[in-house]
Amino acid sequence: MKTIKVGGVPEHFNLPWHQCIEQNKFENEGIKVTWKDFPEGTGAMCKALRAGEIDVAVILTEGIIRDIINGNPAKIIQTYIASPLIWGIHVDARSPYKNVEDLEGTKAAISREGSGSHLMAYVNAEHKNWDIDNLQFEIINNLEGAIEALKNDEAQYFMWEHFTTKPLVDNHTFRLVADCPTPWPCFVIAATDDSIKNDSEALKKMLKVLNEETKDFKDQENIDISLSERYQQKLEDIRKWLDLTQWSQQQISKEDLEKVQKNLLRLNLIEREVSHNKLIHKL
Repeated sequence: MKTIKVGGVPEHFNLPWHQCIEQNKFENEGIKVTWKDFPEGTGAMCKALRAGEIDVAVILTEGIIRDIINGNPAKIIQTYIASPLIWGIHVDARSPYKNVEDLEGTKAAISREGSGSHLMAYVNAEHKNWDIDNLQFEIINNLEGAIEALKNDEAQYFMWEHFTTKPLVDNHTFRLVADCPTPWPCFVIAATDDSIKNDSEALKKMLKVLNEETKDFKDQENIDISLSERYQQKLEDIRKWLDLTQWSQQQISKEDLEKVQKNLLRLNLIEREVSHNKLIHKL
């Protein structure tokens, strides 16, 4: 039985994967899918794809596009979440900063270079007409690192998915000062060139099983309660998040690929745009 090693963040977006694994839905199609959590996010997954530690990543769209252009031997095989990601901009709860404008010239905590928290700091800065050449960063690896960095004033703000971070706002670890949605579908599924070349049939089966799961995921009985309990989120927050979130069973559009590339180029995060066939592969 062919094994596909998949990586993703330990967040509520990825429950469909875990349900398919736990209910043996992949194995029923003759493939074994293993899962590895990457709490450090997109930068760590890009590194793992390059090293061949994983075959597939459920990864932020802008992060993987940037890394493929910068030499990662991988391709996007499908959109996973079609809706934008809502990035919360957070400060320490005791911080003197009351709104996002106060943060100009301060330091952003980022999980690592090339991560979503890194790239979205640029997107936010552009929205606010800040000088992107003056952005400063503190690498903190993960959420726990961000808590420490903001508490000790080693960094002054941290951008992370709004609902994942909401419990830390509720318990007064962080204070939310603003939201910054991505202007494109937020998560895609990317596979290494090696796995596309050698295991395309297994990848097709994997997507078939996953897409069956995500097609009616929101209609599953008590799915809001399951998500709330598993990810320790308030039920009202999970329901809001479900309303905002749309899973996809399609490849990313050329229009969205162009939009992401134009943004990355304008922010000097890539040196050039590339053709669509260098970024995506149709299985």
